[in-house]
Amino acid sequence: MRAAIIGAGAIAGHHARAIAETDGIELAGVASRTRQKAEQLATRYGAKCYPDAPSLLDDASIDLVIISTFPDSHCEYAVAAARKVKHVLVEKPLDLSLERARKTIEECRKAGVTLAVVSQKRFSDGPRYLYDAVRSGKLGKILQADAYVKWYREPAYYAPTGKGSWEMEGGGAIINQTIHLIDLLRWIVGPVRHLRCEWQLGGLHAIPSEDVAASLLRYENDAIGVVQASTAFFPGFPERIEIHGTKGSVTTEGDFLKRWEVPGCPPPPKEAFQTGMVGASKPMDIPVEPFCRQLRDVMHAILSGRPPQITGEEGLETLKLVLAMYESAQTGEQVAIEGGQR
Repeated sequence: MRAAIIGAGAIAGHHARAIAETDGIELAGVASRTRQKAEQLATRYGAKCYPDAPSLLDDASIDLVIISTFPDSHCEYAVAAARKVKHVLVEKPLDLSLERARKTIEECRKAGVTLAVVSQKRFSDGPRYLYDAVRSGKLGKILQADAYVKWYREPAYYAPTGKGSWEMEGGGAIINQTIHLIDLLRWIVGPVRHLRCEWQLGGLHAIPSEDVAASLLRYENDAIGVVQASTAFFPGFPERIEIHGTKGSVTTEGDFLKRWEVPGCPPPPKEAFQTGMVGASKPMDIPVEPFCRQLRDVMHAILSGRPPQITGEEGLETLKLVLAMYESAQTGEQVAIEGGQR
């Protein structure tokens, strides 16, 4: 399978490396508005550098397009790829609005191509063991499910045009960093009924969006939860999920389990309790293996005709929660999450 990347920012390097480390796929091309970055990435991995995205999409030999541009252009490139009958793997968030996210899903459906949204955390060992513990009933009735992303970013992180902006990124710490754990909570615990959110705009950084936020969630299963999001907490702490049920509690730190307190239920193997790179203070200090696992899932979906694990619809549901947090923070009101209606 031949893949190409549109957008040559930092995360594109992880996608390129994942392709290089995955059998059955090659990086065939790169395109970016910043030509120099595209050339550097293409040269490093022996791929072709295209002058622009349209010329890349015109190449009939490209099977899969990975979109790693700013979120404001995700819909534009995903729809263009679908209309060229190319499968699409798009970075989170699916888009910045529900309308454009739904348009992306519909255009890919009409074209008969696979659409997947990057959520590599679902392929990490800790969250997968936690998913099994919750869904198999090992924890009993879930009482509370929380996510904490207390990270730190140096001022230079927000220096490039568009970083932390509403127009290009859609916000700050919630939509860019914490969206991964918001997605995990929804996947592991289930839908959210309603939420409230408070934020600090530019609490530490010179940005118009939030670098500190906290939300209180009520899940459909009646559990409650807290989501904390920040890029302002020096020196940066590993992200974690904490889930408490009537039969016990399990927590994760980074990509692995941290504690397993479930009486009468043997813990997973010790390999599940490793420590690793977490990106708490350096954006690219995150492991590549989960990207490889998701890439393999997308490839198998394309070849078999089955849906990928993280479909466009899954990305849409997570986006609903993110946008509801912003709506609540802006209005000061509790916001209901209506299935498919927001």
